[in-house]
Amino acid sequence: MKNLKSIALALVVVLSTTAVFAQTKNINTTTSTIEWVGKKVTGQHNGTVNLKDGALIFKGKKLTGGIFTVDMTSLTATDLTGEYQGKLNGHLKADDFFGTEKFPTAKLIFKKIVTKSANVYSVTADLTIKGITKPITFDLTVNGNTATTAFNVDRTKYDIKYGSKSFFESIGDKAIYDEFELKITLKF
Repeated sequence: MKNLKSIALALVVVLSTTAVFAQTKNINTTTSTIEWVGKKVTGQHNGTVNLKDGALIFKGKKLTGGIFTVDMTSLTATDLTGEYQGKLNGHLKADDFFGTEKFPTAKLIFKKIVTKSANVYSVTADLTIKGITKPITFDLTVNGNTATTAFNVDRTKYDIKYGSKSFFESIGDKAIYDEFELKITLKF
């Protein structure tokens, strides 16, 4: 009987030390940031957009998943003030850009994660903007309770064609580049 208890105890210890359970770490939407840059032939604009919610999933210290919702209604330019900021914000939220009245959120769902090096992962995710979902791949670095990434998004893949030279050849110096840049810092 004593031997059976010892074996049972040993089995419990082995299982508890080798089993790694998934841990969901919710994103702090107040301290996390998404910064954007949109460029045109004659300059650029930059700003921010807020996370509505999100989480990273780990098994032990290894990243295994993630899901995020972006509040597109919070989209704002930070390089302008007053009337010009209001005009740009209104235009970015209009149907010819992000259509935030009809599409108030965007989503990012991790689909495949490959470890590149210590704390650096190659992530392939589904990005949904304006109800259109396309795959995107980027590197994500995780240090402590912070994850960071920067990548470009081709807006034309999400039916955002306004001012695109790809669709309006004679637009000249009023052209807006198809890709916009995102720089993301996640705190959890």
